[in-house]
Amino acid sequence: MQDTTRITQRAANTASGNPVCIFSFDGDITSTAKEVILSNYHALDGATNHLLLDFTSVEYINSSGIAIIIQMLLEASKSGQRRVGIYGLSPHFNKVFTMVGINKYAAMHPNESAALGAI
Repeated sequence: MQDTTRITQRAANTASGNPVCIFSFDGDITSTAKEVILSNYHALDGATNHLLLDFTSVEYINSSGIAIIIQMLLEASKSGQRRVGIYGLSPHFNKVFTMVGINKYAAMHPNESAALGAI
């Protein structure tokens, strides 16, 4: 288990040419990740209407980490300005995210290609 969560931010485009920001998480997502996750999210400040969360390099997410993700998704939902997609979850966390209702706030996809194609 790693203590540090890192986010690599990059730009991509959908098939129709819409800009998308991708947050690629690396490390475990726990309570210590709150500041880095939310500060990166708030820094977007209207830069794009589409955000993808890449969990491919995440091995562990505890309940505090899930709460942080939910907080970010609720902010995106309340603003009505940003669509969020998720991909790269392990089968276990795909099941957990579905059980806690994250799929109500973000579309879940198996990989980046599928996520970009759905926007």
